[in-house]
Amino acid sequence: MPAVTRPLPGEYAPYHEDYIGLVGTGEIITLLTDQIEKTKEILGAVPSEYSSFRYEDGKWTISEVVGHLIDTERVMAFRALAFARGDRYDIPGVDQDQYVAESAYRNCRIPDLVLEFEALRVSTTSFFANLESDKWMRGGNASGQFVTVRALAYIIAGHELHHIEVLRQRYLDSPEFALKD
Repeated sequence: MPAVTRPLPGEYAPYHEDYIGLVGTGEIITLLTDQIEKTKEILGAVPSEYSSFRYEDGKWTISEVVGHLIDTERVMAFRALAFARGDRYDIPGVDQDQYVAESAYRNCRIPDLVLEFEALRVSTTSFFANLESDKWMRGGNASGQFVTVRALAYIIAGHELHHIEVLRQRYLDSPEFALKD
């Protein structure tokens, strides 16, 4: 497995800088793998009966946030696959709110979503771990912006870090959630 370094500006849209900036130093495959247990631990502490908790009207439920993580990883991993395999077609963007609204995540139990997340992340990590070194710098247009395979791996990791922090701050540490104990 080749050593993969942090992507440079120009390999991703400026709005992805926030996600990429959250990713620590180290090998991206190791970082993605390590996130599995950390995320499982955090989500595993959420009682199933709180899966429909939302910190404010109009915001996603905890289950929908986890579902959004899953959907986004699938989309980003597909983009990485397409570009790594030499696909030259532009890949359209995704409306995250429509994806959540059209999903059944609001009806899912947290433990089931944790299992789905883990299975997906193992698959995503295996894909990246088996990439040849020349494929990491391939790229294409997704959502109207150029992005490399390398940047997509970092975006996946940073997107998860972002939403786990949102879950901590806005959901799990909120007074409303604490009152449900």
